[in-house]
Amino acid sequence: MYSFKKIASQLKDKTYQAGRRVGSFCGFYFKKICSDWPSKSQWRQFLKVLTKEEKIAFFVLLSFAISSFSFLFIGFYLKNTELQAAKGGSYIEGVVGQPRFINPIYIGSSDVDRDLVEILFSGLMKYNQEGKIIPDLAEKYEIKEGGKIYEITLREDLCWSDGSPLTSDDVIFTVKTIQNPDYKSPLRARWLGVEIEKFSNDLGIRFKLKNPYTPFLESLTLKIIPKHIWEGIPPENFPLAAYNLKPISSGPFKFQKLNHSKEGSVERLELVRDPKYFGSPPFLSKITFVFFETEKELIKNYQRGKIQGFSSSLIEGFPGKYRNLNLYSFSLPRYFAVFLNPNTQGNEAQILSQKDIRLALNYATNKEEIIEKVLSGKGKTVNSPVLPDIYGFSTPEKIYEFNLEKAEEILDNAGFLKNEQGNREKIVKQASTFQFKSDLKSGSQGQEVKELQECLSSPPTGGPDIYPEGEITGYFGEKTEKAVIKFQEKYAKEILEPWGFSKGTGLVQKTTRTKLNELCARGEAETLPLKFSLTTTDQPVLVETAQELKSQWQKIGIQVDIKTIEPSVLTREIIQPRKYEGLLFGEVLGIIPDPFPFWHSDQKKDPGLNLAIYQNEKVDKLLEQARESQNPQERKAKLEAFQDILINDAPCIFLYSPDYLYFVDKKIKGIESEIIASPAGRFANIKNWYTETKRAWE
Repeated sequence: MYSFKKIASQLKDKTYQAGRRVGSFCGFYFKKICSDWPSKSQWRQFLKVLTKEEKIAFFVLLSFAISSFSFLFIGFYLKNTELQAAKGGSYIEGVVGQPRFINPIYIGSSDVDRDLVEILFSGLMKYNQEGKIIPDLAEKYEIKEGGKIYEITLREDLCWSDGSPLTSDDVIFTVKTIQNPDYKSPLRARWLGVEIEKFSNDLGIRFKLKNPYTPFLESLTLKIIPKHIWEGIPPENFPLAAYNLKPISSGPFKFQKLNHSKEGSVERLELVRDPKYFGSPPFLSKITFVFFETEKELIKNYQRGKIQGFSSSLIEGFPGKYRNLNLYSFSLPRYFAVFLNPNTQGNEAQILSQKDIRLALNYATNKEEIIEKVLSGKGKTVNSPVLPDIYGFSTPEKIYEFNLEKAEEILDNAGFLKNEQGNREKIVKQASTFQFKSDLKSGSQGQEVKELQECLSSPPTGGPDIYPEGEITGYFGEKTEKAVIKFQEKYAKEILEPWGFSKGTGLVQKTTRTKLNELCARGEAETLPLKFSLTTTDQPVLVETAQELKSQWQKIGIQVDIKTIEPSVLTREIIQPRKYEGLLFGEVLGIIPDPFPFWHSDQKKDPGLNLAIYQNEKVDKLLEQARESQNPQERKAKLEAFQDILINDAPCIFLYSPDYLYFVDKKIKGIESEIIASPAGRFANIKNWYTETKRAWE
């Protein structure tokens, strides 16, 4: 019996011999065909002997054979190759605003500067297209001593766009410049208390923190500036240096050209691929930024073919006449809110320090309506300072659902009543010609009962809802008693609750008399109007949001005066000195959520960002513990507890988180819309954008 191995061996030998015979056969006939192939003269003679009809038939068949072969070859080529990005091409972006500081230490509220810094500069760490933090200039990093020490080792092949080496000296110079108050960097608060030093060699940098700080890894996405360019420039001249608009950089693109208008404003800025970039080179050869004063002007220029991409909230009719555009929607860990200043200097009564007012404003805010009208539905409502939908936290225990009746009830109970114009005001002092002094009950009669009946029958104190009969008889009967009960229950918080009652008694005694004297006393009155100013930037979306809020709050009798200010002026003259009553503004939490800068009581003054001047000892403790914890579940629990306490205190009105809408010509490929830390994050993957393609064998 043959073994399996012997059978396989014989089969292999026979297959080999058969293959040789087939090869010899094919080789013989191939040589035969080639040797017997007609010469040129034979082909000419062949065509001469053919009739006209035979020639036509021959060439038709020949054309068919060539076409068939070409079709088969193209099909084979397409099947066995794939389309890949190729170097070349350019992209033109339109933006609203002007570049001022293309300098990492000065990026503050300007999205234009942030965009350009993102493309031109590199940080120790960076965000990838999934929103995760990964090394950039860093080769590797280590976290030691429970999060108090971060050690970074730089790559060895780093250099600036002018060819100078990029070393740890540049990193140390950048951080120390930010920390120095003479340079007035808006980033200074984030780096206070951080020590930085070299270790090992010129490639090693050590950061020492006073306390563990989990989000510090995100701080290391800070872009680095070149020491050899900036070290000789004194602090007072830093903002004036030409390098703020013509930077020496370390990113995938470098500065090439700047064009000014006749008026002196920047019209265009051109960037080109940097051959000295340490990473994989970008596909695009050039990126051009074109600057406009308004979004309407920007969109008009797109329609004229002047730009290829832009971000806008005003575009209408998409896709419609914008069929050449792709829409990319990015998720951002940010929210917009109205921060209420309880220490308003211009309002002696400090009405926004009263929780009842803040609660009423929350209940009177229709967030869904604002999103539909202002954002065309492109956004999500926000009810928490930690954005549970993005970070996976539990929803807050309490949410202020839109409820005008609830808002009106709160204001009534707080003593802010509507006047004849429908605006709310509160009597704070009144020179009275009459005061209720006696206890009154069923059966009482006289002038005080008449005054009581007049008070209960007159709006805004009473009226048909309280005393529908409105009879002024001077006798305290059943109808008057029912009216007193309704009055007591309307103002239960001040009349009944101090005595532990939930229902009216119909007896006019101390607390009832006090409220009657407050509301019904006749004479010259000093009133406190329920009004405040709402300040925001002059960006169209925020102006429209402010107008919608004003309209909504007017329905419950609250007057609002809107103030709009240019972003840089807003930061310097309004936010830093806290000179506002209500502030409509946005806050970005980052990929690793850290609400500490926005809500800890230590951050109430500049350079802190506690814009609601909020203070709560329990919240302070939770925020401190959350930022120090290295345990994700523990941090989650602390931040969820924080959100519930803060929402109950109602220091602000959370509004919405708008989608970041980015419109780009369909010719531009390689863009992926994921979660980004800031609007500038859309460029984190720009070296993978392309317009040109090539085919390569798989």
